[in-house]
Amino acid sequence: MKSFPVDNLTDFGKVMKIEIGIEKGNEWYVERIEIENATSKEKGIFPVHRWIKAEKKMKLKIHDTTLPQDDEDADQRKAELEEKKKVYKFKSQEGMMPAIEECPSDEEFSHDYQLYIQKMKWTLFLDRKLTGFTSTKWKSLEDVKNVYTDIFPEPTVMKNWREDRSFGAQRLASLNPTTLRLCKKIPKTFPVTDEMVQGILGGMTVNEAIGKKKLYMIHYGILKDLPCSELNKVMPAPMALFFVNEDKDLIPIAIQLLQEPGSDNPIFLPTDPEYTWLAAKMWFNLADASWHQSVAHLGFTHLLMGSICIATHRCLSPSHPIFRLMAPHFLYLIAINVKGVGKLFSIGGWVDTSMLIGHVGMLEIIRRVWSTWRLDVQGNLPKDLEDRGVADPEVLPNYHYRDDAILLWDAIKKYVSAVVVGHYDSQEKLEKDHELQDWADTLTAAAGCGIKSAFRLKGVPGDGKFDTCEQLIDTLTSLIFICSVQHAAVNFPQYDVYGFPPQFPAYLRGLPLSDKTPLTDADIICMLADKDKILPMMVMTKLLSKRGTNGLADFEVEYQFDPIGTKAIKAFREDLKEVGATIESRNAARSTPYTYLHPIEVPNAISI
Repeated sequence: MKSFPVDNLTDFGKVMKIEIGIEKGNEWYVERIEIENATSKEKGIFPVHRWIKAEKKMKLKIHDTTLPQDDEDADQRKAELEEKKKVYKFKSQEGMMPAIEECPSDEEFSHDYQLYIQKMKWTLFLDRKLTGFTSTKWKSLEDVKNVYTDIFPEPTVMKNWREDRSFGAQRLASLNPTTLRLCKKIPKTFPVTDEMVQGILGGMTVNEAIGKKKLYMIHYGILKDLPCSELNKVMPAPMALFFVNEDKDLIPIAIQLLQEPGSDNPIFLPTDPEYTWLAAKMWFNLADASWHQSVAHLGFTHLLMGSICIATHRCLSPSHPIFRLMAPHFLYLIAINVKGVGKLFSIGGWVDTSMLIGHVGMLEIIRRVWSTWRLDVQGNLPKDLEDRGVADPEVLPNYHYRDDAILLWDAIKKYVSAVVVGHYDSQEKLEKDHELQDWADTLTAAAGCGIKSAFRLKGVPGDGKFDTCEQLIDTLTSLIFICSVQHAAVNFPQYDVYGFPPQFPAYLRGLPLSDKTPLTDADIICMLADKDKILPMMVMTKLLSKRGTNGLADFEVEYQFDPIGTKAIKAFREDLKEVGATIESRNAARSTPYTYLHPIEVPNAISI
């Protein structure tokens, strides 16, 4: 921070407004200006977060947090937004949420952060090249275990990856924790009978287990007939039934790999030959991995929030209190989408070389889900849990994601509420905020893009106009939660799961199982991808599992300095300390700690 002492000034009191400029031929990016009275030591903070250019002077109020209808410099504010719309341009993507046309210079990685990512990437690739990958074929399942090093430690799933208990726990406390639903009725296309599961349901029939809310399901019908980048590949579209047993463990009791039942599409059971049942679980996890990377990770954290970020920059002035609330949660988001995601998910990129679906299948999954996805259901944690019938801890125990995430949801909502209610203390202020209402309209018109298309962001409270503070609070809580907590939940467990390929394969050889022929260790090895496909998956998921930015509410850049914002942040940080203590206490009692949602482990933004 640069200091500029000024002497011999009359003490004219507290500075409430300034005008700043710069000499011709220069431009500075200014984060904030602090003015301190040398006598009284009273300090006034003027957050800027803008480039100051020679040809334009800028007027700023103290704290620079003003609703547009109250801004004395409305023309300056309007002109600034018009300039931002020229920089933050949308690019339409057929059937999907739009992207940025070009990464604005203000959104680039910092030099240090870019170096950190590059150094980590090459360290990981070099380690994998030198250790355990001298041949392309696996010799046995034991051979897979011989590739781990200090940099690539054994993933946590290795110890019990074959166990049904581990397979069930993966739905509750791993990287794809939002697909499980309460089973209210067995689908006709999944004809599980009492005879099939006899002895597994603790003496109950299927209907009795349903009545006692003991049965849960994952249904991947949306993957049916999914195209893949690699020709002659068939993507499973499985269904799996799970049971909460007397030990309160969730265990799989039936898996069908394709949607239409038949002699060439049997229902696989725990009573089948050991390796046949293991192979069925692997094929199910292939579908789960494809959904995870496409929907849970890429589509509905990275791409969705990239779209929201662009809309926010186009509609809300940097002086707007809601912009200042949201800005820390957009850190590096556009940069990682353009420079990272764009390369990984392009033709011939990481997805094409490491995943069975390839970029073609991944984009198609996103399109299919985007057509029905709603912010007020799938994007709202309490509503999503209720919709899937999994909200009650007494009915579905050991759902660590739910139990920890709801604590963070509540803390975020309390924080957001303090800011929103503080600035909109009357209905009139909300209604007359034309920037905010333009933002609401933009989000619903075309997924935050202002582009007319057949797709739009559904389920935004108010559906294009915020009539109440509660609608705005619900929207902002969802968006901040997705940028921070949800991305942490689906991103940071990646190496712990993908790092052991047999447990969670993104690619398998051959076709989905079509009968119950007994299989062997050798058959399982033949199903696995070669090492040249698995190497990039291990490296990339290890890289993605690294945290290079600060924990929640420990903002890399402070945006709120007004009394409403600073008070809300202080309370938020105190609440997060309590959340962290609660999670630590829970983990001490859990058989397997769930650490991914401790507040210090949850970054503010999608920065990797």
